[in-house]
Amino acid sequence: MSFKSKTEQSSRSFVSKKWTFLLCLSCFCAGILFTNRMVAVPESKAIMRTTAVEAEKLKLISEGCNLKAKGEKHVSKDIIGEVFKTHHAIQTLDKTISNLEMELAAARAAQESLHGGSPLSEDVSRVGSSRKRKYLMVIGINTAFSSRKRRDSVRATWMPQGEKRKKLEDEKGIIVRFVIGHSATSGGILDRAIEAEDKKHGDFLRLDHVEGYLELSAKTKIYFATSVALWDADFYVKVDDDVHVNIATLGETLVRHRKNPRVYIGCMKSGPVLSQKGVRYHEPEHWKFGETGNKYFRHATGQLYAISKDLASYISINQHVLHKYANEDVSLGSWFIGLDVEHVDDRRLCCGTPPDCEWKAQAGNICVASFDWTCSGICRSADRIKEVHRRCGEERAH
Repeated sequence: MSFKSKTEQSSRSFVSKKWTFLLCLSCFCAGILFTNRMVAVPESKAIMRTTAVEAEKLKLISEGCNLKAKGEKHVSKDIIGEVFKTHHAIQTLDKTISNLEMELAAARAAQESLHGGSPLSEDVSRVGSSRKRKYLMVIGINTAFSSRKRRDSVRATWMPQGEKRKKLEDEKGIIVRFVIGHSATSGGILDRAIEAEDKKHGDFLRLDHVEGYLELSAKTKIYFATSVALWDADFYVKVDDDVHVNIATLGETLVRHRKNPRVYIGCMKSGPVLSQKGVRYHEPEHWKFGETGNKYFRHATGQLYAISKDLASYISINQHVLHKYANEDVSLGSWFIGLDVEHVDDRRLCCGTPPDCEWKAQAGNICVASFDWTCSGICRSADRIKEVHRRCGEERAH
């Protein structure tokens, strides 16, 4: 009995220890699992929170970069705009300085003429008052001592006289003058004859220049230098005294090119360079234009052409270094080689005499100038220019 009870007690005691151990082990494991879960959840939440914060930071940084880029782009545009404005201001200033230099040089040219003792017309004495007025164009009619009949025929046709010429100047801004220098013996009979004619008509521009056929290039140069000093005009025109001109049509033609500061208008040609001595239009410096048989560069035919004020001022400023060739129209064309000049080829400036200019007038395409190519002007112009004027003049067309 006692032994049995002892055995049961020991067995019961063993079972209790075994269950106690298992229970403790279970609790331990459960505690570990619970602890791990408690730690894992906050860490994941912390990671998520960290990721969100970092994303927000990245977004702010990105937006900051974009704002910076936009700001830099805006600043860049502002800088470019300022650079453009500065460049434009510099260009405007350069042009203003250039214009002032041209006007100063032109004024000096006029002053030199005044103090040179040359027989200049009364126009020179009106330099100060004339410079205040802006004109459309100055037309210089190239003439010689022996061309009195030609001048009278021009006065009787397309060149207004007296009050009409003054009205043309005051209302239309168009100056018209015969252009002539002086004889080799200044103050001689030829000069006195011109002075008497000028006193009667008051339509001469006298140059400080010795007249002569071989001196036409020099005369052309001095004409532009003198006229730009006397009159502030948009255009300066040279025409021969044996050519018929429609002044209003010429003015309408030139006005179209007013916006171009450097324009050269005429009937452009490129004739052969004549190397043979003794022929008309012989070029002593033919070798400068290449081999025999070569042609000149493009230039306006000498009967009539027009240049803008900037080009006339350029001639005035550089007249002492501009080279003169044998032919006046070639010389003028050579002075513009290498410059940024627009060459305008307008065939209305070189129409033929009737019936050519008459047909064109009837068709509504009035000619600016008419002459005969065979004579480099109107053949027997003193006798025929009245007929040309009657049949081709703009008054008849209107």
